[in-house]
Amino acid sequence: MTSSNQTSTPEQDLEDSLPWIIRNGIGIQVMETLAVGAFLTAYAIKLGASNFVIGLLAALPHLSQLAQIPAIHTVDRTGSRRRVYTLSGMIARPMFLVIAITVLIPEPGVALAIVVVAFFLRYVAGAYLACSWNAWMRDLVPDDLMGKVFGERQKSMIGIGIVVSLLAAGFIDLWQAYVPLPETYAFGIVYALAFGGGMYAVMASRHIHDVVVPPHAVHEPLMKRLMEPFRQPNFRRLLAFLASWNFAINLAAPFFTVHMLKTMQLNLFIVIALATLSQFAAYFTVTHFGDIADRVSNKAVLRFCAPLFIASIFAWTFTTNPNVYVLTYPLLIVIHLATGLANAGVGLASGNITLKLAPKGNATAYLATSSMVCAAAASAATMVGGATADFFASMQLTLVLRWHSGDVATEFNAMDFSYWDFFFVFATFIGLYALHRLSLVREDGEVQENVVFNQLKRDAWRSLRNLSTIAGLRSNTDFPMDALINEDETREAGPDGRDGDGLPEGR
Repeated sequence: MTSSNQTSTPEQDLEDSLPWIIRNGIGIQVMETLAVGAFLTAYAIKLGASNFVIGLLAALPHLSQLAQIPAIHTVDRTGSRRRVYTLSGMIARPMFLVIAITVLIPEPGVALAIVVVAFFLRYVAGAYLACSWNAWMRDLVPDDLMGKVFGERQKSMIGIGIVVSLLAAGFIDLWQAYVPLPETYAFGIVYALAFGGGMYAVMASRHIHDVVVPPHAVHEPLMKRLMEPFRQPNFRRLLAFLASWNFAINLAAPFFTVHMLKTMQLNLFIVIALATLSQFAAYFTVTHFGDIADRVSNKAVLRFCAPLFIASIFAWTFTTNPNVYVLTYPLLIVIHLATGLANAGVGLASGNITLKLAPKGNATAYLATSSMVCAAAASAATMVGGATADFFASMQLTLVLRWHSGDVATEFNAMDFSYWDFFFVFATFIGLYALHRLSLVREDGEVQENVVFNQLKRDAWRSLRNLSTIAGLRSNTDFPMDALINEDETREAGPDGRDGDGLPEGR
């Protein structure tokens, strides 16, 4: 177990902790892959959950973040972030065993109610986990290494998520085909395995170097600390972006799986396989985004990935016309690949820019406030979606194009919005507003998003070139054009790191 050592250096503490930070992420990914997302939605549908209950389940992780208010007090008063993380993990993870046992309850309504309560308790304790973890990593990992450290961690998480999701989906389908027991029993085994992944993450955290809370942060009034982020203009602009972004995404994303399972009538394995395509796209790009975030800026990554994510949401409106048609599967493949690439960049960069703009040594309140703002927006979106889904179920908006040539008339549906499509359209417009809010946030070292695109193209070309048997010969004659391109790229900030109105960017 790694602990505070007066003779160790911060660099040595970080080096010793890095393998365990990644292992912690792997355990979390196993847990989250098996416990939420498509598996949770599929299990809830098996228990007869309504759209409102599905929206409620999607909202619980966000609603419970209000527990970060007492979590701040606990983290600061305890002094040890690792201790809070471990104890709250011991409360949160067993809730998955409770959910696993619900498969033995003969009344689906009772089982579903227990699932909702167990998830709520799991995420309340998870708020303490998140609060302690975010502040812990903010003080342990330097700004210039955040992209690399968390990019590698996220890449490992995505890799294990791909394997686990496919195995679990195949297991459930095989169970349904060959095992003469209720299919819900297979979900019980999946949730027991999720418990194992969560406990492994807690055990791995015991080997990460602890960071003691600075004494000055402990004695400040809680409400004063919670309000401080709102008094910082740049961080307030970041909160506005995060709030609008999370509302847009969560108005649509929780219902992608419902749309595929209930509207398109796809089986669970196909749904998971499509999600795996997203994970593959994220796996091969997340470390590149981490490098770009460190060398360029997190905002540059966001300005490239966020519009792509919004475009992917809008593309869902064309997956049915109004039912499954010839372009449905090609569209689903493209959408999932684009979403995976975009989500890798947005997830990494939005987390990193929040960490970066939070003041070092006093980050707990900033990060907790950010989490609560995001949680409030996300939970509001999922609850609105779940509550109004039935209202839009019978509505349809169609645009028909008709071509006349002599006595021949041809017509086809250019647009056909129904049911969930309306949520995808609403999410698209709110997402565009979120992009406007992002443009107002300042970060040290801002550049245009075309730098990200050019870097990804160069990285992709290198990867393809290395598949060739003559890559070694070609590399001897390649001129490093990157150096010339980078010399011509100018940053928005001046040489002293200040913007036009004299305020330090990103601080």
